[in-house]
Amino acid sequence: MLDIKFLRENPEIVKQNIRNKFQDAKLPLVDEVIELDRQRREAQQNADNLRQSRNSLSKQIGGLMKEGRKEEAEQVKAQVKAQGDELEAAEKLQTELEAKVKEIMMIIPNIIDPSVPIGKDDSENVEVERFGEPVVPDFEVPYHTDIMDRFEGIDLDAARDVAGNGFYYLQGDIARLHSAVISYARDFMIDRGFTYCIPPFMIRRRVVEGVMSFAEMDAMMYKIEGEDLYLIGTSEHSMIGKFIDSETPEEKLPKTLTSYSPCFRKEKGAHGIEERGVYRIHQFEKQEMIVICKPEDSMFWYEQLWKNTVDLFRSMDIPVRQLECCSGDLADLKVKSCDVEAWSPRQKKYFEVGSCSNLGDAQARRLNIKVKGADGKKYLAHTLNNTVVAPPRMLIAFLENNLCEDGSVKIPEPLRMYMGGKDRIVPVK
Repeated sequence: MLDIKFLRENPEIVKQNIRNKFQDAKLPLVDEVIELDRQRREAQQNADNLRQSRNSLSKQIGGLMKEGRKEEAEQVKAQVKAQGDELEAAEKLQTELEAKVKEIMMIIPNIIDPSVPIGKDDSENVEVERFGEPVVPDFEVPYHTDIMDRFEGIDLDAARDVAGNGFYYLQGDIARLHSAVISYARDFMIDRGFTYCIPPFMIRRRVVEGVMSFAEMDAMMYKIEGEDLYLIGTSEHSMIGKFIDSETPEEKLPKTLTSYSPCFRKEKGAHGIEERGVYRIHQFEKQEMIVICKPEDSMFWYEQLWKNTVDLFRSMDIPVRQLECCSGDLADLKVKSCDVEAWSPRQKKYFEVGSCSNLGDAQARRLNIKVKGADGKKYLAHTLNNTVVAPPRMLIAFLENNLCEDGSVKIPEPLRMYMGGKDRIVPVK
């Protein structure tokens, strides 16, 4: 969410940013919110004047009564009551205008970084760099659920009976591999100085509204009926929420955290064959990284975060690339974002396995996350997040890139201690 003062003083910058994000329907909101904010400030000034006048009159009543001027005191009391009624109406109007201003400000997108490429949607995202050599083996690579089935590692039919489409049972070596990757990712981030956390898996609406846009909330979040609780779509939500209404001394920043959680997402819409199986599902597990830092440090941490994911995947012999997200593909709160995509030998192309985002002070403004400087002044923190690893989607890349011609799957050295020392797993079918 933008600072209303910034918007008021820079309406053309805000409008151009909206155009750059190809959201022209939101352009009228800029002038609308400026006018509403003018009315809000006017109502606030009126309320302040009435409050001051009423207080001044109230002080006169006691003096008049002491002097025996009861009739004049009663007249002043009547004035106080009248101004009290006016003040109540003024405060009500101010509250209504503040709510309208906030509602619109929550919709207007954040100012994107100048380095973000301008484009309408994800088809115009820009490849920045590749890491590792993509290889297409000279044998056929089956669909990922077929690979898993050879290990008797997946049961989609039973999951469909139990929970519906978009759920799965993982079993045997595949389930163990899933847990091994999560455990390895946890220790990988701990070794890089991040503090390990397990957060709440449900959050209140105020936190939801603080970490994402309304459109994202509707598309992603599951609401707990009858309660002010939502299932998290990623641990970033509750981890950023951990700092709600907080004030952190500058010298204690940055906060670098890595968190594990299950994730729950609606995943609305129809999806193609390549997004079936365990690619796009309603429930999965993820290791995340989160940073709370000073504004001047956020771009440094942005670079560090996506590189952590690249290093993790390369340690498991999976080729990846960094893809810069264009303006039209950025969620409204984001300043800058990139995807890490893994190579799929079967599809002969890359697909997304992680997303890194710098949100500037947008989440901090919504959730009141402040930093106290050495000079005592307070300012808003910057927040960032990135996927460390998110199986079972990540398993697609792992299985395809480590598949051998005989159907076995190699276990890279870093994972072996989490797999009971195995250097490969062998199919049972």
